Amino acid sequence: MARRAKVDDVHEIARALPGVKLAEGGRTVYQVSGRSFVFFRNARPDAFDPETGERYDDVIVFWVESEEAKHAFVDDESSPYFTTPHFDGHPSVLLRGSHVGRLDVDEITEVVQDAWLARASKTAATKWLAARGLSR
Repeated sequence: MARRAKVDDVHEIARALPGVKLAEGGRTVYQVSGRSFVFFRNARPDAFDPETGERYDDVIVFWVESEEAKHAFVDDESSPYFTTPHFDGHPSVLLRGSHVGRLDVDEITEVVQDAWLARASKTAATKWLAARGLSR
């Protein structure tokens, strides 16, 4: 089994993908083709500890391919991924940075790469997949 993932792995994996740019200002936002695919949120009123009401300040947002893919993540009770009403109808899932270690490096790599694929141009995605012997 691969080692447990760390938040630093999210950064490393995202930066290593083709055409990735880091958006200027505030929290870290990784973009491809001018579109965000992974970003680190500020503490917001929609993501909070249900027992204390304290806002989560470590939420990472990952784009997913579709609403169906989103539900595959968030409907699995053993999954660390979640969503909030703010993201209803939005093809993304949330993960607390403090819960990244519930995943191994291979799992977080797949999520970051899939987020990139969901937002990259068709040409870039096809080229990247072909270089790995994969296709959509």
